Amino acid sequence: MVVKNCLLLCPVFVSAVSHSQITRLYSRFTSLDKGENGTLSREDFQRIPELAINPLGDRIINAFFPEGEDQVNFRGFMRTLAHFRPIEDNEKNKNPPTSEPLNSRTNKLLFAFRLYDLDRDDKISRDELLQVLRMMVGVNISDEQLGSIADRTIQEADTNGDNSISFSEFIKADDQRHERTWKHRLDTHIVTYVTAGVTNAGSTGTR
Repeated sequence: MVVKNCLLLCPVFVSAVSHSQITRLYSRFTSLDKGENGTLSREDFQRIPELAINPLGDRIINAFFPEGEDQVNFRGFMRTLAHFRPIEDNEKNKNPPTSEPLNSRTNKLLFAFRLYDLDRDDKISRDELLQVLRMMVGVNISDEQLGSIADRTIQEADTNGDNSISFSEFIKADDQRHERTWKHRLDTHIVTYVTAGVTNAGSTGTR
């Protein structure tokens, strides 16, 4: 019944995932719901091995929860996971959605952008870049090297001179990635980096 309601009330999900995938994900959702109350907590997500070992695990987990909320229901769970469907799946859809799919390129980049935007002010500052870099590399790179990477990234992406990266600049930086390689830039395709862990977390098997 929950899966049926999700299909009826959330057609945007259907544009990104199939009915069988929703059914499998609901099975996974219930297996993670240790409290059997129809919602997941951050602690439930932290039990997923792929997220536990991912350096951005906490940032990914936070993406499932609206600001101020500490529980997520199945519809919210599905909405976040829908971002990780391949873009090519949209081309296979015989009934194009009336709104932009959650797994469109723009929405994937917005999801990635929000992983960097720690204070949710719609821009990425140097300090935020440094924090995310530290999450990713730990102590393997010195603070001086991290600072150099952050400075170069902002220098090459910031077009309005405010020493931060807006979402439009973030998209433009991703466009430029297809034209040339940045020697010292932070890869804006962070979604590609984290997809394996989250989509595995959405599979039916338990670890």
